[in-house]
Amino acid sequence: MDDIEFVHLFEIKEEQIIELMNNEMVGEQMPLLAGGFSSENCQAFLAAKKQLWDEHGYGPWAFLIKGEFAGWGGLQPEHGEADFALVLHPNFWGWGRKIFNKVRDRAFSQMNLNSITILFPPSRTNWKAITRMGFANDGEMTVDGELFKRFRLNKPQL
Repeated sequence: MDDIEFVHLFEIKEEQIIELMNNEMVGEQMPLLAGGFSSENCQAFLAAKKQLWDEHGYGPWAFLIKGEFAGWGGLQPEHGEADFALVLHPNFWGWGRKIFNKVRDRAFSQMNLNSITILFPPSRTNWKAITRMGFANDGEMTVDGELFKRFRLNKPQL
């Protein structure tokens, strides 16, 4: 059995999502998450993520690791690109590469995308890890008033 399972976000209890998003260590990695994450924020978040699925046919998943909610992410539309996002509870840090590999494989085989992007806030200094995974610097972009470094991974040519 695979240790990592992708399920829809609505299958996760709101309290678990709220706890994750209010985790101090998680918040330090997410500049767009300021001022706490309430039940109302969670309901709006879930509605927005469902809308991505409805409009684009893809969006973020919840990740279960060995049956336990570990976080959320995957691919979501961002300015016309399929952007990889990953928000993991600190108890599951270290699983990111395995989750990414599964998402990447879906992106390039099942979804037949030509590339995926990832956005990093300039405050994150560990972006060199993603260049080792094949991502290349692709400039900067602003999302909701926050500046991000964008990196791109192109579909491997066979």
